[in-house]
Amino acid sequence: MTSTADAPSGASRGSAGEVFGAFLKLGLTSFGGPVAHLGYFRDELILRRRWMDDGAYADLIALCQFLPGPASSQVGFALGLYRAKTLGALAAWCAFTLPSAIALVIFAFGAAAFGGPVGESILHGLKLVAVAVVAQAVYGMARSLCPDAVRAGIAVAAAVLVLFLASALGQIAAIVLGVLAGLALCRGETVQPSATLGFPVSRGVGVLALIAFFGLLIGLPFAASLSGAQGVAYADAFYRAGALVFGGGHVVLPLLQAEVVPPGWVSEDAFLAGYGAAQAVPGPLFTFGAYLGAAVGPEPNGIAGAALCLVALFLPGMLLLVGALPFWDALRGRPLVQAGMRGANAAVVGILAAALYHPVWQSAVLGPKDFALALAAFVALTVWKLPPWIVVVLTALGAAGIAAFAG
Repeated sequence: MTSTADAPSGASRGSAGEVFGAFLKLGLTSFGGPVAHLGYFRDELILRRRWMDDGAYADLIALCQFLPGPASSQVGFALGLYRAKTLGALAAWCAFTLPSAIALVIFAFGAAAFGGPVGESILHGLKLVAVAVVAQAVYGMARSLCPDAVRAGIAVAAAVLVLFLASALGQIAAIVLGVLAGLALCRGETVQPSATLGFPVSRGVGVLALIAFFGLLIGLPFAASLSGAQGVAYADAFYRAGALVFGGGHVVLPLLQAEVVPPGWVSEDAFLAGYGAAQAVPGPLFTFGAYLGAAVGPEPNGIAGAALCLVALFLPGMLLLVGALPFWDALRGRPLVQAGMRGANAAVVGILAAALYHPVWQSAVLGPKDFALALAAFVALTVWKLPPWIVVVLTALGAAGIAAFAG
């Protein structure tokens, strides 16, 4: 049984207020996506504040990258838990998440004001940013998660399946088949753990968290169907999307698109414009859920919808993290577990590649000028290494300039 007494020295010595202050600073300044967030965490919390040692931090990152969900937010939640128990975990999540969530809700309220040629061109520029960002994500994830012919083949097969079965069911099937293919074909060298994690979470609490995770995943669709309540339907859709995000925050794009666009809750144009705007704010990409919750129709939407969808999107990853912490040291060295995850991660590369084609590319790149602007944004991100928020601003201004010149 893992308990507070099992935790390494230094755990649970801080206060929730200290954790909130540290993560609020990070939530206001952490631009650049999940990999950059992990670097900011290390600089601020591991090197400067010495909340835990580097070996334990590296193992915590390995766990969060293994699980579905937003890896950087899961790492932050776990660091808060390690430092100040349950209140610390909640303080870390709120402080790191709310700044960008609030900014995106404000954008959702103001998006309707973007009328006329200039406003429409700015929104179109945000859609072109989405093209560049997703292309960068596919490129980077393919290099790290599909380094051999087998995993590249799994990714291609997943992309084909999702393109021909364009629904949430197709994406779930692609991930399941990726796991099975990994079990059969990806039993490579086993990576041995480097350290032992110790968190104030008992096995009993872990089991309860896993029961809650699967209970909501199975029960919410039935509750939505039986109740007919729109809020429950939103909770079901966003919870299911959050439960299937393997490999990085950008994978939430196709999962959410399949949930909210086909039923008409959010238009495809508004969806991609919001995703582009999400690149301009600090903090986790999953706060895109707050924008969608504010923008969906019918009600509940606005602030209530934003809070509902934001929590529903984050909740499965946090439940899985709490459920896995007491058992991770025993599971992570098993070859079959690692093989299945190799296949799942390769499959999500294919899912994201399919999303790059539809809806991202088809909705945004309507001619040569759009292609040129999207290509410039991609080069700015991948070659010039400009911060994403600067690329967002430049691309939106470029689209507005092109529209004004053409007019």
